Amino acid sequence: MPTLFKDQVPGNTHPLNTVEGASEEEVSRHQVDRPPLFEVYMRMAEDLARRSTCRRLSVGTVITDALLENVVGIGYNGNVKGFPNDCDSPTPGACGCIHSEMNALVKAPGHLPGKVMFVTASPCPMCAKLVVQAKVSHLYYRTPYRRAEGLEILVKAGLTVVHYHRWKDAFR
Repeated sequence: MPTLFKDQVPGNTHPLNTVEGASEEEVSRHQVDRPPLFEVYMRMAEDLARRSTCRRLSVGTVITDALLENVVGIGYNGNVKGFPNDCDSPTPGACGCIHSEMNALVKAPGHLPGKVMFVTASPCPMCAKLVVQAKVSHLYYRTPYRRAEGLEILVKAGLTVVHYHRWKDAFR
């Protein structure tokens, strides 16, 4: 029997999104009538990215608990609190901004297992390592970062990684 993906994104194997053993008929007639909760959190991350002060890439992050019931951390990339809202350097990749994922992770409870992360751009290698260390189980990203090493680290560590773009332009 097939699996029904409530949000119609087959890569999204989060337990709250799947119905195992659905009939072919259930799968074929299933419709999405409102933004899936995964998309709602992704849009929150997009709104946070608008606060970024980085000149090269604006990124936002939302972290929830495993059941998607509570936001436990938020972040966007920029300079340290209290410093000028600007990059330290004009050099791309060396601007000195704190990454969005880092800002969100320092606010999220470290002891909480199974955290779910929504990021507007896939993480760099260092942020990916921090995500693994922080007990994140699922990471959803909207657009790929210019380098794929971060995604490779997440997959190697056993995280569920989902390129979440199916509903980007819907329900707007």
